[in-house]
Amino acid sequence: MPISFAFTEEQEAIRHMVREFAEAEIRPIAAYYDEQQEFPWELFAKMGELGLLGLLVPSEYGGAGLGYMEFALVIEELARVCPAIALSVAAHNGLCVNHILTFGSEELKSRYLPNLATGKALGAWALTEPGSGSDAANLRTTARREGNTYVLNGTKSFTTHGGVGSIAVVMATTDPARGKDGISAFVVEKGMEGFTAGKRENKLGMRASDTTMLMLDNVRVPASHLIGSEGDGYRQALEILDGGRISIAALGVGLAQGAFELALRYATERHQFNTALVEFQAIQMKLARLSMEIEAARLLTYRAAWLRQQGKPVRLEAAQAKLFASELAVRAAEEAVQIFGGYGYIKDYPVEKLYRDAKLLTIGEGTSEIQRIVIARQILRHHPLDGTT
Repeated sequence: MPISFAFTEEQEAIRHMVREFAEAEIRPIAAYYDEQQEFPWELFAKMGELGLLGLLVPSEYGGAGLGYMEFALVIEELARVCPAIALSVAAHNGLCVNHILTFGSEELKSRYLPNLATGKALGAWALTEPGSGSDAANLRTTARREGNTYVLNGTKSFTTHGGVGSIAVVMATTDPARGKDGISAFVVEKGMEGFTAGKRENKLGMRASDTTMLMLDNVRVPASHLIGSEGDGYRQALEILDGGRISIAALGVGLAQGAFELALRYATERHQFNTALVEFQAIQMKLARLSMEIEAARLLTYRAAWLRQQGKPVRLEAAQAKLFASELAVRAAEEAVQIFGGYGYIKDYPVEKLYRDAKLLTIGEGTSEIQRIVIARQILRHHPLDGTT
């Protein structure tokens, strides 16, 4: 099979469009929304008009009908300017919307995807709980069948768009005795009695992206809102997370690229001892390493996105890309702050925000430690210790 590293004309056009939009519409307001911890509704309305909130959704449901390569490019370009905005776009598209698109019935897709794809509704995806964290199979939220409804009870934590989203995919256990095989997924609407959001989390970074707890107190959900069959929820969540990790990898690449560009520009303009910083070998070594690692992360990410677009399994590739790119993002942001020196530590300069934003990438959608476990398991599955294949 021939290998090409060239983008199609459509992909180049998408990249160019999103970069122009990010520079014109996001960069001027990114610091404000970070400081105020406000959700940028007006900005999301514009992105809905551009098709950025229905990237993977087919045109018959009002979406852009694009693939994972285009999804990765969009997230990368948004993250280059504001990782928090990119995170919200990634979570909306890759988690809630993609879960309904991939596993939902025709009734659920026809009912919810058109509004989600155009930005008339924002989506949340509720898996994590206060007592589970990385142990995603150990859920306490329950869903009890009563006639033509399910009654949901429990609490979800760290839910992106928990406060501002109007449609949520919620994982709950329908058969606690079966463990992870008893977990099911449901579409739950804001406005259903007993379904409420907690306070907005006061976060270190990604502060323009809404994060709250969700409480379910005897929430009655129609049985038709079950996604797939009872017991399918955990397997569905793992597949959705495979795709979500590609978007987090793309976010890491974009953040690292943004930090690198800011550091390079500053090092070129800033003079010390009558010499531009960029002329010092210590600075050149930092920039050289970052340049190399960003390209490596980009290739890992594009490989995973391309494989996903071909319908191939990507659990190993997505975990590798997410792990490498997220940890690179932290290093790149730290190096940018170091190159800026004292100015990098104050909010007047954007690298301070990137430094705070970067850390979430090594935690969300599976910590770095979980990614290493996933990678090791995939390696051992395909290369057993006894030498068999």
